[in-house]
Amino acid sequence: MPTLDRQDNVFVLDLGDGENRFHPDWLASVKAALDEVRSAEGPRALVTAATGKFYSNGLDLDWLLAHADQHHDYVVSVHDLLARMLSLPLVTVAALQGHTFAAGAMFSLAHDVRVMRADRGYWCLPEADINIPFTPGMSALIQGRLAPRTAHEAMVTARRYGGHDALTAGIVDRAVAEAAVRSTAIEFAAAQVGKAGDTLGTIKTRMYAPVLAALRDKDIPLG
Repeated sequence: MPTLDRQDNVFVLDLGDGENRFHPDWLASVKAALDEVRSAEGPRALVTAATGKFYSNGLDLDWLLAHADQHHDYVVSVHDLLARMLSLPLVTVAALQGHTFAAGAMFSLAHDVRVMRADRGYWCLPEADINIPFTPGMSALIQGRLAPRTAHEAMVTARRYGGHDALTAGIVDRAVAEAAVRSTAIEFAAAQVGKAGDTLGTIKTRMYAPVLAALRDKDIPLG
């Protein structure tokens, strides 16, 4: 399960050491951590990271298949996580040390900055290959955070981007050696802690108002 630590003014949320899929318990844990970071006082920033082969593999499809009657509520909960991250009133950095797929990739896009391992691991939106259409909220997030050409390629072709390719495409902001992913993210976040507060929260909320409205709309077409 996710764990929250603090290094001076930088909160570090480790998402876990497995595939870090969005099981309801995992979602609840991450949201609780975000609430703790949001409610903290003073200068602060947030880094999310993981341990092992994956940053996140996205939706917990096994759980979803076993709880089909909860499909709508589950997607609403995922949207809520993305909206919370996108609108946090502090600088957020995703440290992508491993595979970052599907809703995990969308979660990374809800951060302000992404640092990715350069030599191994992929960032990918595989929905076109696995026959799961993007919800309007997810589409809005992806298109709000990526250049149109990159969003089109990522969404339509399900391309797998390595670190250098993701940097070239503007998906991530830095591509570094494996050992430097987390430290680079923390270093960047530490330089931004003074920006935390209501002003930054207002800037983000207004900048991404259409995306947040789409993510918070509970009338979600499924399929």
